[in-house]
Amino acid sequence: MSVPLAAKEEMNMGMIEGFFHKLPEKAWRLGTRIMLSAIVLLIGIQVIKVIRRLVKKSLVKGNADQGVIQFIDSFLKFSLYAILFITIASGFGLDAASILALLGSAGVAIGLAIQGSLANFVGGVLILLLKPFKVGDYIKEDTNGNEGSVISIELFYTKLSTPDNRVIVLPNGTLANSSLTNATACESRRLDIKIGISYDADIRKAKEVLLEVLEEDEAVIKDKDHFVYVDELGESAVYLGVRCWLFTDDFWQGKWRLTENVKYALDEAGIPIPYPQMDIHMAEK
Repeated sequence: MSVPLAAKEEMNMGMIEGFFHKLPEKAWRLGTRIMLSAIVLLIGIQVIKVIRRLVKKSLVKGNADQGVIQFIDSFLKFSLYAILFITIASGFGLDAASILALLGSAGVAIGLAIQGSLANFVGGVLILLLKPFKVGDYIKEDTNGNEGSVISIELFYTKLSTPDNRVIVLPNGTLANSSLTNATACESRRLDIKIGISYDADIRKAKEVLLEVLEEDEAVIKDKDHFVYVDELGESAVYLGVRCWLFTDDFWQGKWRLTENVKYALDEAGIPIPYPQMDIHMAEK
């Protein structure tokens, strides 16, 4: 049975009138939800800050490692903000259980999409448990040759500060699964300096001069072996090796100072440091 055209028009007009009649009420409800969500967001952000601050203070009082503190803080921040946004979404009619069910049904796709992030997260956990390095150590990773002082170990990434004040961000997964060198893991480091002297120079005197430089420098650890030896008989010089141990914190300053003092001491003793030379013999015609 067909509905007359006039009845259809009357029905459509009634629906339009009903929509505009209910529009203020719907707009009020939506505006109220948006306002309440904004209030919840602002309060939630402040609560998260307070919780993070309290957890940090507790970890510091417990003498936790700085890397552990940074990692837990990153994990706590990520988790609390996720809970906050799910709570706000629930206020707009989205059921939290439905959201979790949706995430569960899409678990395979999400797992493939974030497998790199999961690897970085697991890598961060391994770094904190095994402690190949900590905040403040100077490391060099062998995969790409990046190196610097560790300034933070976060949820997915570790940040290094280079000597020229650049920041390098490395994935935790890469650091956990590749070899690296920790230059500051030990209290002291060995220093080797190689110096060439002339073949005409007195080797015994040169060794005495260089050994005196080591004895006079305060950064050299006197309890450890420090000596001078003939390392190589080169083409244009006799190469002497200077070996000593320095505290890790003083290594670079000590290296630069000793290298400079070695040059001054040899100059004062009249022992020349030769440069490569080539003798050319001209055949007579």
